[in-house]
Amino acid sequence: MSAKKIDKLATFVLYVISGLIVLILASLLLYILFKGLPNVSWHFLTSPAKAYEAGGGIGIQLFNSFFLLLITMLISFPISLGAGIYLSEYAKDNWLTRLIRTAIEILSSLPSVVVGLFGFLIFVIQIGYGFSILSGALALTVFNLPLMTRNVEESLHAISFTQREAGLALGLSRWETVLHVIIPEALPGIITGIVLSSGRIFGEAAALIYTAGQSAPALDWSNWNPLSVSSPISIFRQAETLAVHIWKVNSEGNIPDAAQVSAGASAVLIIAVLIFNFSARFIGKKLHAKLTSA
Repeated sequence: MSAKKIDKLATFVLYVISGLIVLILASLLLYILFKGLPNVSWHFLTSPAKAYEAGGGIGIQLFNSFFLLLITMLISFPISLGAGIYLSEYAKDNWLTRLIRTAIEILSSLPSVVVGLFGFLIFVIQIGYGFSILSGALALTVFNLPLMTRNVEESLHAISFTQREAGLALGLSRWETVLHVIIPEALPGIITGIVLSSGRIFGEAAALIYTAGQSAPALDWSNWNPLSVSSPISIFRQAETLAVHIWKVNSEGNIPDAAQVSAGASAVLIIAVLIFNFSARFIGKKLHAKLTSA
């Protein structure tokens, strides 16, 4: 067989594999949306869940998911950004950096349920935060840091060394070159990492079962005291998220319309992740164009 025929055959096989991946993903998304969207309504999105009655919604769980995502990113992003900059721009190849990279690899391979048990033992019991948004956010930070740190490091590594030389040649210090030249150029890759990490956080359930709790107490939307457990902005209250609610509804089966609630919540979860991904990519491109004058 000639080299040209082998090349065409290999190209065809790769196209088939790519098509299968797209087909599997599309089938999964369409099935979830087809089963769940008929159960989604404004009442379903805004009303609280009911423990033993039909007709409940996911209002509090949906808010908890976004609020927990916000708190987790506020904690984990600055740490991962600093670690990624250090490993990419300042760290020398020695035993310390090799140890850090090994620790990152090990942390990234830990199952989420193990991270959840770690968070339960440390943040819930030892430190005494209890089942709360803060405990869940700290556990998810442990779960999320390796991916974000590695993404920031690789995004910075992808920038040509000539960019660094140009900044230094213009009289910028090393830190000013990183801040004003390298980070803006690497921003699309960093935003992509944030998107991927946010998707993992938003859909995470196992780690939050042991840290953020499995209940969603009623919230007083007029109470904006961050220390009150009934306040929507409190980080010291229990917070059942949308993913945990789906697991709980399917595992307990206490409500008559458990299948409909689960299907509707799953569809909302998928739509929220898709909207967040597309919006973040759009914002990332706009930021990159503005910061780099591209």
